[in-house]
Amino acid sequence: MDRVKSSMQQVPNPIPKALIRRTGGANSLELEKENFERGQAVSINKAINTQEVVVKEKHARTCILGTHHEKGAHTFWAAVNRLPLSSNAVLCWKFCHVFHKLLRDGHPNVIKDSMRNKADLSDMSRMWGHLSEGYGKLCSIYLKLLITKMEFHVKNPRFPGNLQMSNRQLDEAGENDVNNFFQLTVEMFDYLECELNLFLGVFSSLDMSRSVSVTAAGQCRLAPLIQVILDSSHLYDYTVKLLFKLHSCLPADTLQGHRDRFQEQFKKLKSLFYRSSNLQYFKRLIQIPQLPENPPNFLRASALSEHISPVVVIPAESSSPETEHMVDLVTEDLVDTDIPVQPAAVVEPRFDDLFGTSAATDPFNFNSQNGMRKDDKDRLIEQLTRDIQALREELESFRLESGRLCQALRGRVNELEAELAEQSHLRMQALGESEFLRAELDDLRRVKEDTAKEQRSLTEIERKAVANEQRYTKLKEKYTELVQSHADLLRKNAEVIRQMTVARAAQDEVDSVRREMQEKVKAAAERRMTSNEQEQVEQLQQLQRELISSRVELDSLKSTMASSQQSSEELSSQLSTVESDKVELAESLSKKEEELAGLGEELERVQSSLASERESGVKTAEALQNQLNEKESREQALESQLVAARWSTLQGAVEEAERIVQDSLAQLDDPAHISCTSSADYLASRCQASLDCMDRLHSARDSYLADNTGVSELVRAVTHLAHLVGDTIVQGSATSHMVPVEQADALSDSVKACGAEALALLGQMKAQESLATADIATLRAALDGILATAEKLRPQGLELQQGELGDLVEQEMAATSAAVESAAARIEDMLNKSRAVDTGIKMEVNERILASCTDLMQAIKVLVLSSKDLQRDIVESGRGAASMKDFYVKNSRWTEGLISASKAVGWGATVMVDAADLVVQGKGKYEELMVCSHEIAASTAQLVAASKVKADKDNANLGRLKLASKGVTQATAGVVASTKSGKSQIQEKDTMDFSSMSLTQIKRQEMDSQVSVLELETKLQKERERLGELRKKHYELAGVAEGWGEEDEGTG
Repeated sequence: MDRVKSSMQQVPNPIPKALIRRTGGANSLELEKENFERGQAVSINKAINTQEVVVKEKHARTCILGTHHEKGAHTFWAAVNRLPLSSNAVLCWKFCHVFHKLLRDGHPNVIKDSMRNKADLSDMSRMWGHLSEGYGKLCSIYLKLLITKMEFHVKNPRFPGNLQMSNRQLDEAGENDVNNFFQLTVEMFDYLECELNLFLGVFSSLDMSRSVSVTAAGQCRLAPLIQVILDSSHLYDYTVKLLFKLHSCLPADTLQGHRDRFQEQFKKLKSLFYRSSNLQYFKRLIQIPQLPENPPNFLRASALSEHISPVVVIPAESSSPETEHMVDLVTEDLVDTDIPVQPAAVVEPRFDDLFGTSAATDPFNFNSQNGMRKDDKDRLIEQLTRDIQALREELESFRLESGRLCQALRGRVNELEAELAEQSHLRMQALGESEFLRAELDDLRRVKEDTAKEQRSLTEIERKAVANEQRYTKLKEKYTELVQSHADLLRKNAEVIRQMTVARAAQDEVDSVRREMQEKVKAAAERRMTSNEQEQVEQLQQLQRELISSRVELDSLKSTMASSQQSSEELSSQLSTVESDKVELAESLSKKEEELAGLGEELERVQSSLASERESGVKTAEALQNQLNEKESREQALESQLVAARWSTLQGAVEEAERIVQDSLAQLDDPAHISCTSSADYLASRCQASLDCMDRLHSARDSYLADNTGVSELVRAVTHLAHLVGDTIVQGSATSHMVPVEQADALSDSVKACGAEALALLGQMKAQESLATADIATLRAALDGILATAEKLRPQGLELQQGELGDLVEQEMAATSAAVESAAARIEDMLNKSRAVDTGIKMEVNERILASCTDLMQAIKVLVLSSKDLQRDIVESGRGAASMKDFYVKNSRWTEGLISASKAVGWGATVMVDAADLVVQGKGKYEELMVCSHEIAASTAQLVAASKVKADKDNANLGRLKLASKGVTQATAGVVASTKSGKSQIQEKDTMDFSSMSLTQIKRQEMDSQVSVLELETKLQKERERLGELRKKHYELAGVAEGWGEEDEGTG
């Protein structure tokens, strides 16, 4: 009654709107679909949120029932795609939990609809995989599990989402084909491996020393494990049954890999079930089965009857009562293993909701009390109330989501604005620098043009000066001729009395002209500053001297005037001509003076322009010097920043190295580490590698202290040393699990001391003051102690007695023959399997490679038989009266060489067959097969050399041995040729398309290609040198082991 009143209070006057909706009968289906989608969206948003709490069961049940209602998961994915799963790890973790429930209990079409989002889930898994801790790593593992589950059900559609099947259905799933059962077992192993990884990931992320199962955060991580336990129990049961079925059809050796993998997963699953059953959180929700003490014995068929299928029980009280009102949405039968079916409590509400409640059983049916039937108004009121409540919840979720999105967008806008401001500042700075440089360039161009103009003007002045000099020379010559003719006329004319006055006047005029010229010359001398003008001054001075000499000549002319009175008339006529010439000369002198004045002005202008250019050049030089100083200061600042960055990089590497060593020390106390074991040989190799890296660290530190630009080598040395020391610590602890208690305690203490010394050394390297004084001797001493302990723990080999050499030769030769026969049989088996599975080019390539390998095995077999015959002849001819064993003892070095060679041949044949098997399966490398072929050729050559060292040259078996050796060489070449041909046919060549690349991108790619070529050439050269050193060392060790170079006893 209260519920009806509250509904009527919340919905004021809902009847008219409801009646309007009822009149639109055509839109009833759309209205129902809209209400369904709205309710699903609300439940999904409530189930998948950012709160670190367990997903409520009622919301998850609503999502599951929604998939059955619409017969798919379209609505679920439409709502999930709007959630920011990639930005919040808790949100993604709860999505995985809900999605796992849908895959198990939802409609069968959920798997098909979800496969469309497989690529997005894979990308999200890779993205979260970059995180090494917290929910990010767990989300990556969980997403991989869900992808594996979807792929498994797509490949095997007979398996339902909850994996519940009977034995008959399990047999039908394999179609009674042993190959199908074999593949199905492998897929179940992979599926169970993903389940176990999630189990281990959740437990490793929790602090099991505290009661994490009672906290909300701990329960949020533990809740999905219920689904994992349900899946794992079924997968374990089916795997056991399938393995028994496979052992009844296939040999035990063929299934050795399956048994090993099952035992490994059995140990993990048993441990995880035991740890889970002890948690308080699981005790009230689920009853976890306990696996048997020992795994089933699949080699004994009767053990199947002893197998008990593990059953996971979910108590009835674990189901939430809040989910009971959601059952009315079910439109078809739903099988659910998490919540048991309540027949009475479920069927009655469904029947009542669909057909109404009787008056006798419903105390709230007021219409029935009045004898009336419940009308449509009440139902509409209830429907509208539910709609309003759903809309309010949806509006609240939308408001929260919009606020979250607005906050994220605001932060992004602020980041973009800051980045835009920085870019604008950089752009303005670049524009200012470019404008300044452009102005400098224009100034320099103008200075260059002005300098060229001045150079041309100076050239023109020089040319004019040369022309003036030539003109002065001509005037001088002409004047000399005139003076000579004048002197002749004065000597002839005795009557010069009348012309004395004229001569004096002429002398006065000449004196005035001379004075004027002297003044002009002095003025010109003051204006002239260059070498060309000085030459002109000298020429004018010479002209002055000539004028003075002409005056002297005129004086002499006066003395002779008395004797020239007779030729006065003739002289007067000639003097008129001289006066005309004098006038011309005066005019030419005036013109020359004008030219000199113009040249002086031009010179002053040139000098002023040169002075201005010099001043501008000085200013430009000062500006460039200022820029250079600023650049140097900027470079110094950048250098200081670079030094700081290098030191921070080194500090980061040292801190990361400390975390690596600390993680290795933490693993020593991890209970899961107790099951790890290792060998003393491997521990010794890790210790030696760490010692070698110590030398590298020492040299890198010295290089860094001498020149801090070499920080990259020091960073690599520090990280490499941290990995090696951490590996040494872990392997030392694992080795201590395999030795007696006293030695184990000593080794554990040595390992912990090594870790402490490593942390102390790294702590000294973190400070710049103590980097140079960091002592690596203590860490080296600790590693030496571990190495000495590992050497003591190495198993001592058994020394062969001299009398056993003969038997050992026969055994090794027989073992070599058996290995060759086994290899040939395996190759034949692989060839048959390839013909049955492969087609086309792949089958042709595999047949050609396996055929060449078969030929090589046959050639090796012939070689081994020929070697046996030759050895028999050698023993028979050399032992005399002694026995065969005495002969082998007497020639022990030769015998050891035969044993080593035969072992190498057998080992090479086995390795080559393994490589061929991987190549045929598409998992191996063609180069590995070629290297194995070459190794077999070298081993057979060693066997031939060891066999014929004591043989007679005319021995017939020796000739057959040589022919067999040639056959092995040819067969090896055939293997290499067929492998190269198959590789060229199988591998696809990448097409080089550069049509969409710009010029800059192509240039960048070209530079990258050149860098790669240089790096690969350098690496190739180093690998060749390393191969040469390895071969040299191998030759030395083989010579020491087999006595090469020593004289054999009993020959000659």
